[in-house]
Amino acid sequence: MILIQNGTIFDAIHRDPIRADILVENGKIAAIGENLAADCEVIDASGLHIYPGFVEAHCHIGLDGSGIGFEGQDYNEMNDILTPHLRAIDGIYPQDPTFREALEAGVTTVCTGPGSANVLGGQFAVIKTVGNRVEKMIVDPYAAMKCAFGENPKRCYKDKNNYARMSTAAKLREMLLKAKEYDAKKQAADGDVTKMPALDFKLEALLPVIHGEKPLKAHAHRADDIFTAIRIAKEFGVKLTLEHVTEGHLIVEDLVEEDLPLAVGPSLTHATKFELRNKTFTTPGILAKAGCRVAIITDSPVIPESYLPLCAALAVKSGMDEFDALRAITINAAEHIGAADRVGSIEVGKDADLVLMDGTWDAVASTVKTVLVDGKVVVG
Repeated sequence: MILIQNGTIFDAIHRDPIRADILVENGKIAAIGENLAADCEVIDASGLHIYPGFVEAHCHIGLDGSGIGFEGQDYNEMNDILTPHLRAIDGIYPQDPTFREALEAGVTTVCTGPGSANVLGGQFAVIKTVGNRVEKMIVDPYAAMKCAFGENPKRCYKDKNNYARMSTAAKLREMLLKAKEYDAKKQAADGDVTKMPALDFKLEALLPVIHGEKPLKAHAHRADDIFTAIRIAKEFGVKLTLEHVTEGHLIVEDLVEEDLPLAVGPSLTHATKFELRNKTFTTPGILAKAGCRVAIITDSPVIPESYLPLCAALAVKSGMDEFDALRAITINAAEHIGAADRVGSIEVGKDADLVLMDGTWDAVASTVKTVLVDGKVVVG
């Protein structure tokens, strides 16, 4: 049990902060209020700002990180363009120093998984950024199914039957159709093993998508790729989150109409390919102001995970409302990855993932003094 006293709490739910105490018990936030008392360890947060642990909605940390290089990367299987059966948890390396760097910057939860070389890349996982064994870090082992549109699958498989955007879309449709057919056969068998279709591990992995339990997590930078992702999701009645959304500011009205979760970024990079030529830090602010559900991402290691707050701060510099930007790396990000019941805000009953800073979250000069994950002090 830990009692954090006298801090200024920014809960990511209410715009205005409050001065209050936080009681942490059994890894959860047990109480929030004034003049709380308990016979336990006390942290004096006088003069400090308290934020929810920052949440990264899209990255590849643990599968590609510090000092790895191409030979050591584990986030893309380059021998098969359709790999829905791959699981991020089987490739995450908890000892990668980028986890500690993220933690020291206040990033306590990440959604990490396969890259965007493949049309279907595999299963993203939500994990905490502290731990020596992935099983003990997991929040959700299968949070979303990665799919990709645009230049990446075209470039990686241009000599392997995927030269055009039409091919990418066709391959995704084919797999979703096969998964629906496979599911129908399984249901018709009604448990009779003699009537069951032959096991198909790839199609089994797509059943949570077909059943609406897990979303397609669609890598899409360009406006046309965004619309293709939406079109296919509607055709099959599946859930969808949009990742990167580089040209989102060019199609704001359409994205407002669709009301899909949007993960914007990485923006702190050069326009390294054609589909990034309209990249700007104004995008998340424009979308949020219009009413879209916006998360801001690093796509780590494209941008170091520890720079997640900086990316949100640069969006503020480019016109984004400060409260919207904070929510973009806390509660909005948590909702984007299906983990808002546990993380993303300071509320009673949620995981005690807390960041204590000596200034505002978006000030470069501010220092993270203490970080708690699941009610344990891991920094400070």
